[in-house]
Amino acid sequence: MQGILQGFRVVGSGSKLGREYPVRAFRLGGPVELARLLDYIPDSNGEQQRLEGLMRKSRLSLAEAKEKYPDWYERRIIKKERRGRWTVKRDLYDWWLHRIADEIRVGHRFYGIMTLAIYAKKCGIDEDELRRDAFALLRPYDDMSVEDINRFTKDDVVCALEMFNEDYVTFPRDDIAKLSGLTMPVNKRNWRKQEEHLKRARAVQLVDYPNYEWAGRPTAQAQVYEWRQQHPEGRKADCHRETGLDPKTVRKWWDCPPPAVRFENGHITVRVSPSQELSDWLLDALHDGGQE
Repeated sequence: MQGILQGFRVVGSGSKLGREYPVRAFRLGGPVELARLLDYIPDSNGEQQRLEGLMRKSRLSLAEAKEKYPDWYERRIIKKERRGRWTVKRDLYDWWLHRIADEIRVGHRFYGIMTLAIYAKKCGIDEDELRRDAFALLRPYDDMSVEDINRFTKDDVVCALEMFNEDYVTFPRDDIAKLSGLTMPVNKRNWRKQEEHLKRARAVQLVDYPNYEWAGRPTAQAQVYEWRQQHPEGRKADCHRETGLDPKTVRKWWDCPPPAVRFENGHITVRVSPSQELSDWLLDALHDGGQE
């Protein structure tokens, strides 16, 4: 499969073998419907279904889109607004440049630079910097060629840089992995530095766990339970006064003991309720020990 921006030689022009071997084309059969071509795409990985979905979207005429999506029509067609997006930090661009310089293989060189152009636009990289980086790859990429028929040329670089376009900034990560032949691990930090990412994570953690349950501090539920264990006849008002917990919180957890197994002070704590027989035995043992 080749992208529409991949350069192709015109019929009658010289091929990679030279002008004495001109490019030829052969007509075999008539036009082929796209639906028929889909039969050749395996449906086991969902690729066929994805393309069918794209085809259904593309069948919507502009007039139909205007009626069905008036807000979209106003923004994108009348006002000529671009699709909304955010600019990613240049760490993504630098990381990808390093990878395509070290890991790219023959058969993926064009796509390496093509995807670099996509990330450059996504990260707000200046076009002049992109062109310098791309043309710096020309010689090492061409040196990979094992025969004259697959030399990597300046025209390949120029054509690949056509992807430096706002329309391609949402190019799917999985497709980039397929075209470049390089794995694309999911970055859960959204290309932030670790320090900044952890700051954000801790802020969210504080919202989700206001009582610091993650750190092993006793939860409000555990505090109410422990207080009731120590004051079997105690009242809610007393619990509120001695623990400092909000009255609503006390009422919420008054009849709700914590789970039998919980994480507390860096350890797993298991709550055990001894049988009456065991309790009597312990009391007798303590009493006998006190008399000796």
